[in-house]
Amino acid sequence: MPSILPINLDDLLRLRGVESPRVEFKASWDEKYTGAQVIRTICAFANDFQNLNGGYVVIGVAEQDGAAVLPPKGLTVEEIEQAQNWIRGHCNKMDPVYQPVLSPEVYADSRILVIWAPGSQIRPHQAPESSDKGAHRKFYIRLGSSTTDADAQPELKIQLMQMTARVPFDDRRALHANVLDIRETKVREFLHDIGSGLTDEQDTKMLYRHLRIAEPVNGHDAPRNVGLLFFSQNPEQWFPGARIELVHFAGDAGGDTLPEVIFSNRPVHEQLRECLAYLENLSVRMIQKLPGRTQAGHWVSYPSLALREALVNAVYHRSYEGVQEPIKVYLYPDRLEVISYPGPVPGIEAKHLDGGLPLPPVPARNRRIGELLKELKLAEGRGTGIPKLRRTMQQNGSPPPRFDFDEARSYFRVTLPVHPEYQAILALQDVAHLRAVGDSQGALRRLREAHAASPGALGIALELARELVSKADMHGAEEVYRQFVEHNPVGNPAPLITLLASAWLDVGRQNEAVAWLDRLPMLDAVSDTFDAAIQEKRAGRLEKAHRYFQLAGEAIFQDVKALHEFAQVKMKLAHKIRPHHRHASSVAYLRLLSEARDMLRRVVQMDAPRARHAWAWYDLGRVLRWSRAPLPDSRHAFEKAIELDPDENRFSKALIDLERRDVSK
Repeated sequence: MPSILPINLDDLLRLRGVESPRVEFKASWDEKYTGAQVIRTICAFANDFQNLNGGYVVIGVAEQDGAAVLPPKGLTVEEIEQAQNWIRGHCNKMDPVYQPVLSPEVYADSRILVIWAPGSQIRPHQAPESSDKGAHRKFYIRLGSSTTDADAQPELKIQLMQMTARVPFDDRRALHANVLDIRETKVREFLHDIGSGLTDEQDTKMLYRHLRIAEPVNGHDAPRNVGLLFFSQNPEQWFPGARIELVHFAGDAGGDTLPEVIFSNRPVHEQLRECLAYLENLSVRMIQKLPGRTQAGHWVSYPSLALREALVNAVYHRSYEGVQEPIKVYLYPDRLEVISYPGPVPGIEAKHLDGGLPLPPVPARNRRIGELLKELKLAEGRGTGIPKLRRTMQQNGSPPPRFDFDEARSYFRVTLPVHPEYQAILALQDVAHLRAVGDSQGALRRLREAHAASPGALGIALELARELVSKADMHGAEEVYRQFVEHNPVGNPAPLITLLASAWLDVGRQNEAVAWLDRLPMLDAVSDTFDAAIQEKRAGRLEKAHRYFQLAGEAIFQDVKALHEFAQVKMKLAHKIRPHHRHASSVAYLRLLSEARDMLRRVVQMDAPRARHAWAWYDLGRVLRWSRAPLPDSRHAFEKAIELDPDENRFSKALIDLERRDVSK
């Protein structure tokens, strides 16, 4: 017998696409205990107190720590038949009568019984409190993972009574539409995507009824609103505003706008996916090496999970009843806003959105939309979206999201601030443009504004410090560093430190430069180690320079400037320890010269400016002379240097000195 469940069985048992409070597992079947519990749970799911569209009871599967024990022990054919007959008979004792969907299934070669109890159209229901004849009926509701006696809690019973005959709009019948407006191909695509066994149902009418997107009315079938929202070609035909509009703003709210993008003329979940794909294509991904860590840090302008949670929240929780405003996505240079209409349902306050308190158990606005989005793996458990959004933004290094709505609850807005470094990229683009048109003061002003807005953004801090150094404002540049480390304590200050050290060396203030170099953290980013090594070399701290170059590892052999500088450090260290006696030798001295020689030979073979090659040949000639290499080798190196730069007097002087030494021997 084909499955009649709207969800993939493996996903159901593993709680994927359905929250654990909506699934109850029973290891075995007996009428007296299991049967009575099942009837009470079916009643609770039918009453659908939180508008989550009921839930599932799975018999033949044990539970441990809230999860199914798999593979299941299962039931016999006789037990499944007995259970179905007993459950149907006792559901007739509910008031009003309610019949769930009973679906015998086979999983891992074991037989189980799955009971789907969707939210009722005629709630509230009462069920017998036990399987005894004449047992008293009570109202039951689902709170978390527990079936609760609402009669024992008057405030909950009052809320349940207030929900009498109040069916969420998305689950109501659309009497103004025809069942033919539902596209069967879209229904089957959906079922294929979620892996539902309903794909084997060939009868279209039964397929729609099993999926509960249509139901019989006066001798014919009518679609439900959720069926038109998810499976018609153009939901706006019946629900004006059922679309997503995205607008780019070149500046702030009053700035110019770029052409808007509208996602419409397709089911709401397809609009959602296309809008997400569009935004993810715009999002910029960057990789940044962090001090003291072996792995690179990654950030994006907007994390994909945060974009998804914000948009899914809008599609799930907006109203499609009499609200003609579309979902609006506003993309500013510094933030992204997702606005839906109206605001949150009563009971949800601003304090529940700031991360301090969990969402209260108030009924959701749309129970079927949320259910189908979860089965598509677009939405997750209720109440998890906002915490996940906050966590995702924090992990990306982004400022926290903001949530707001007005007193009249006419709208709900989610604001995602852009990652500070991406905002810095945009600011630097503005600065480059201002410099290109000759507005240096405007460029400096834009840098100051960007730094004031994001003092922890390294790109902005570095460019502003560089600009201030060029204007001899050393103390201003140092203040930029101070603000950076204050607002971004886990950021990498090495580029700022080496910039400041270099600036002090440029004006002959070696003590100040050394003091800055002493602040360098442990480095593992190649570019940072190169810069630190070069400044340590300029400050005369050759041992530290040598250590930083070594930290770069094999990367040093791919950078012609760094490799040349490293060779020069080895030459200077060798010069410091060279033997005083002409014919004496030192192992350390000769090793340093040998390493410098090999590096310089590589430099002259690498792609580099003419001047770099000239100086590399000159340094190679000196190393060969110091290591007492054959005279023609040293002569050749000096001649190559002169050939590349005949105006440099030091090259020709070195060759003359070499010839004189040879003559004096």
